[in-house]
Amino acid sequence: MEIPPLSERPVSQEEEEAFLRSIQPRRGLFGRRFIGPRRWRPDWGPRVRGGGGRGGGRSGGASQSGEDAATVDSGSQGGGSGVAAWLRADPVDWGIRIAVVVLIVAGCYAVYINGVAEGWWRAWGEKPTAIPTRSAMSGRAPTPTPTPSASGEAAMSGGYQVGPDGVLVRSAEHAASTYTLPELPQAATENSERGAEAAAEHYLALLVYAWNTGDTTPLADMSDPNSEFANTYITNIGELYSHGWADGTASKITRVLRVEPMEPNGTDVPENTVFVKFRISSIDGKECNGTRLKVQESEYESTLSFLMTWQDGKWIELQGRVISDDE
Repeated sequence: MEIPPLSERPVSQEEEEAFLRSIQPRRGLFGRRFIGPRRWRPDWGPRVRGGGGRGGGRSGGASQSGEDAATVDSGSQGGGSGVAAWLRADPVDWGIRIAVVVLIVAGCYAVYINGVAEGWWRAWGEKPTAIPTRSAMSGRAPTPTPTPSASGEAAMSGGYQVGPDGVLVRSAEHAASTYTLPELPQAATENSERGAEAAAEHYLALLVYAWNTGDTTPLADMSDPNSEFANTYITNIGELYSHGWADGTASKITRVLRVEPMEPNGTDVPENTVFVKFRISSIDGKECNGTRLKVQESEYESTLSFLMTWQDGKWIELQGRVISDDE
C-alpha cells in the first residue's frame, strides 16, 4: 500500500534550512537573551515567490498565505520561546550557572570581610560608639576627647606599676607604714657600758628603719650634728626617696667584738664616751631608683663600730664606721 505524501507542494531549500535551524539544540551559558516581540512593519511581511499573480490559482494562493501566516506567527512568538528554552537548560548548564553565582557571592563576602578588618567600613549591624556632645549638636567643633596615653595608663615595669611621678609603686604589703619605729630599750637609758652597747644596738635598728621608710628623723635625733657617718647616711637616704624607695633592708648583730670606754682627748673624744664594735650580717633588699629596681637578697658580713657618748641624759652617736668583708 502506498502512503500518499502529506503535501504535494515541493519543499524549497530555504524552508529546509529554516527547519534544520529550528531543531538544533541551544548552546551557551545562560541561553539566548529574551528580546520580546518585535513590532511588525509592512516590509517585514513574507515575500511571495512563484507565479501567484492576479491570475494565480486558488490553491496556490491559499497555500502561500498559509506559509506567510506561519512565518509571521513564528516571528511574533520568538521571545517567549527564548525564555522557555533558557529555563529548559540541561543539568550541566544549571550546575555551571549555580557555580558561577556561588563564586560571585563568595568573592563579595571576602571583600566585605577584608574591608571590616582593614577598617574601610563597619561590620553589618555595628553601631558607632561615639555619643554626640553638646558642641557637636550645636554645630561647633567638638572638643577632642583625650585618649589614654602610655603615661596615663597603668604602665608596668618588672611587675610593678609606674606611678604618676615616674617611680615604681611600692607594694602595699611592703609599704613604709608596715615598718614599726624601734623602741628604745630600757638598758639604753643607763649611763654604763651596757647602756652604751644597748644604745648602739638601737642606733643600728634606727638606721635599718630609715632605709626601709625614708624617715631619718629618729636617726638624726640620736646622732651628733657633726657626725660624718650619720650625715652621709641621712643624705643618701633622702636622695633615694626623692625618686625611689628601699624595702627589705635588714641587719642583725652576730657578735659583740668590743665594748670599751675611751679616754677623752679634749677634741673629738669627750668624756663619757664608749667604743662599741659589732659583727653584723646584712641584706640590702630592694632598692628602687625611678623605674629601675635593684634586688640584693644575699647576706654579707661587715664590721660596725660606734663611738657612743652620754650627753644630756642619753646616749648619742658621735662617730661611726662600717667595713664590709668585700672591701
